[in-house]
Amino acid sequence: MTTSIRDGGPALKTPLDFPDSPLSLAQRQPLLLGVFLDLQDRHLSNHPTTNSWTFDYNLSIVQKAEASGFEIAFSRMQWLPKGGYDGEASLDSFIALGAMAAATSRILLISTIHVLYGPLHPLHIAKYGATLDHISKGRWGVNIVTGHRAIEHQMFGWNRIEHDKRYEMAGELVDVVNSLWGETENLTYEGKVSPWKLENAWITPKPLFGRPVLVNATGSPAGVDFAVKYSDLVFITSPGGADIGSALETLPGHIRNIKDAAKKAGREIKVLINPVVVSRDTPEETGEYLQGIVDGMGGDTEPKRFKGYDSDAHAWRGQNGPRKQGYKLGGNVEVIGSPKEVVEQFVELHRTGIDGLQLGFYDWEVDFDHFLDKILPLLKEAGLRV
Repeated sequence: MTTSIRDGGPALKTPLDFPDSPLSLAQRQPLLLGVFLDLQDRHLSNHPTTNSWTFDYNLSIVQKAEASGFEIAFSRMQWLPKGGYDGEASLDSFIALGAMAAATSRILLISTIHVLYGPLHPLHIAKYGATLDHISKGRWGVNIVTGHRAIEHQMFGWNRIEHDKRYEMAGELVDVVNSLWGETENLTYEGKVSPWKLENAWITPKPLFGRPVLVNATGSPAGVDFAVKYSDLVFITSPGGADIGSALETLPGHIRNIKDAAKKAGREIKVLINPVVVSRDTPEETGEYLQGIVDGMGGDTEPKRFKGYDSDAHAWRGQNGPRKQGYKLGGNVEVIGSPKEVVEQFVELHRTGIDGLQLGFYDWEVDFDHFLDKILPLLKEAGLRV
């Protein structure tokens, strides 16, 4: 247990210190399930899809997931110039997931925030977070992102900060925000590596369960050090790329390193990955559906959001290695097959040490219903859901 940065300050609790917190209740599942929302206008293929970036469409997905017992809803966040997205629309993850708190009752809602852009003052984050914590009754959390694209930092009037320095700055910010959430007195602090300071700072109300849920997506040594120190849930990438065989081969060692680092830090974390699921009732029907998606790729449908922008991210480096890379369906790992085959692959992912899956689909309206009707019951039979 850590303490406030103020000399003599109080011990700081996490949601896992409360057995009745939404995070503690969620972690009773053998395999956590979440939805990886598309709050952006994405165009992977010309194959027909009902997908929409709109708030109402994504809220309906979250409400359906909640009704089906899912634990988590999550979305990425990007800051790109005109023409940088597949389409022209992209909702803010912080606002959208926060707004869903008033329209849901059980599911955890994880907002992605680039904490170094602006830069955001820790008082803002602490106040916003405590407010959403109370609206959601302890179900809101923040995915802490430091920003790996130079163009995004430049959009906010900065040059990109060196990779490891970003995590040092984020660590100082989270130390202060956590202290504000747990403090019993005013807090005065001047940033050592950050361009902000506080004097007699205070926020109230305090979060219901120590602090909101903290999440980080990472793969670099500096990122892992940050994640195991601060995060409850850690999103990882497959070192072997999106192909399920390569992922299953390379994930065990990667996960073991992260969990061992957490133990050395005196913490226990859950590791999640975001597969995209392509499934129909039979292998043959699945193959036909997959082929339709693949045939519609290329040309003006080729995703633009990762092209032409300098990035120093470490987590995705394995995705371009010599291993089989999959079909570029948008997920970190591609899980393809009949319901029985999908569950077999989920079982294998769980055996590598994966604690949860943030699911994505090519066509949410059709594919998610198929998952709930045909795959979720088999997950229960396999003992991955209780």
